[in-house]
Amino acid sequence: MKTLSLENNEVIKAVFFILLAFISMFLVLMVFFYYSRKKIVKQTLVKKDLEIKHQKKLLQTVLFTQEEERKRIAQDLHDDISSKLNVVSLNSHLLTTPNLSEEEFAEITDNIIKLTTNALENSRRIAHDLLPPVLEKFGLNSGIEELVTEFNTTKVVQVTYQNAISFKEYDFNFQLHFFRILQELLNNAVRHGKAANISIDINKIESNNVCIVIDDGIGFDVEKSAVKKGLGMQNIESRVDFLNGTIEYKSANGNGTTVTINF
Repeated sequence: MKTLSLENNEVIKAVFFILLAFISMFLVLMVFFYYSRKKIVKQTLVKKDLEIKHQKKLLQTVLFTQEEERKRIAQDLHDDISSKLNVVSLNSHLLTTPNLSEEEFAEITDNIIKLTTNALENSRRIAHDLLPPVLEKFGLNSGIEELVTEFNTTKVVQVTYQNAISFKEYDFNFQLHFFRILQELLNNAVRHGKAANISIDINKIESNNVCIVIDDGIGFDVEKSAVKKGLGMQNIESRVDFLNGTIEYKSANGNGTTVTINF
């Protein structure tokens, strides 16, 4: 009987220690999962906070760019249109001057015609900068072709353009943002990169549409530029973000620049 009692005690002790071990393991796992979950939640919150800050920065860039664009348009209207129309108005009043000779009348009339023509050309240029008519009438592909032609006529740079996709599925806002991105990239390549040759290639790679812009300019340090982005790069990034796309720069001092946009 004593032997059976001792055996029962040993079994009970063994069961107790096994249960204790399971409970300990369970508690350890619970603590582990708790702190792991807490760490994951913390990392998620930090990521969300960074995303919110990034979105705020992009929004500030967009607003700042819009204000700068408004200032530029206001300046153009004041300098190119208003000033010329003021002179037209003064010349028109001169026509009411008594005893004007035919030569004086012809000279004043000629001045009015020239000034009016210049004002009209400048107003068309401003309107074109705001919204290229060909983009609205014929779509993005035609808009890019016209943009390329405009750069090539400067004789400062040679731009080539190839496109293997259709933009018909994209709405006008998408096309306008995409056009502005290319416009900014070309301006940067010529103005800052001093490029002589630029290529634009738009193609479909697997399930993504990809636009690759390559120039042979002086290039730049991508890492430094990533830390301190200029207004132009921020503006491009905000537009790419609007397209739900991604942008990647590959460049080095003296080695040109390659920009890849996935959209």
